[in-house]
Amino acid sequence: MPAVVKNLLIINGLMFLARYLFDNFMIGTFSLFYPASSYFKFFQLLTHMFMHADLMHLFFNMYALWLFGSMIERVWGGKKFLFYYLLTGLGAACLHLLIEYLKIQSMDVFEYSNKIQQIYRTPMLGASGAVFGVLLAFGMMFPNTVLQLIIPPVRLKAIWLVVIYGILELLFGVTQTTTGVAHFAHVGGMLFGFILITYWKHRGTLFRNDDYL
Repeated sequence: MPAVVKNLLIINGLMFLARYLFDNFMIGTFSLFYPASSYFKFFQLLTHMFMHADLMHLFFNMYALWLFGSMIERVWGGKKFLFYYLLTGLGAACLHLLIEYLKIQSMDVFEYSNKIQQIYRTPMLGASGAVFGVLLAFGMMFPNTVLQLIIPPVRLKAIWLVVIYGILELLFGVTQTTTGVAHFAHVGGMLFGFILITYWKHRGTLFRNDDYL
């Protein structure tokens, strides 16, 4: 297992253990709150991506990170992969906060008085934004790799998996058909990943190990 992926798995595991032992403190300190909230701390833009709500949340994110991230790190090298992972996680957070801001700006007086405290007190947490960025990278680097899915039990190329996930996350985010999931954070991770990979392609450094500037 490549070093960065291995250490990311360890850090996420340790943070989840700490979250299990010190639940309220960990959630209230290291999850990402809206900047106008009294709970917000600047470092939460980074730490939120190492927090998870429950064991299944942790498992699926870490499984995807290991499955897709290991291959990407072997091609890019550790420094470049870590740079990409953290940047897409930050991009996910930024798009999520932007959408929350737009929601607040579009509220009427009645909605504002009823919903503003809910927004201020509801944190966003998880590695999903960065993991979706990794998925996007895998789809762009190895578009013709055929993947066997478990649910649903179908085989399809990596690029189509990325396209389907991207469309679904955007659709769920716009329609708000599911609650408790930061769909625009997932979209943000993929969007920033696409921008960064496109930039590397333009500079001709996509396949250069650790050349990430």
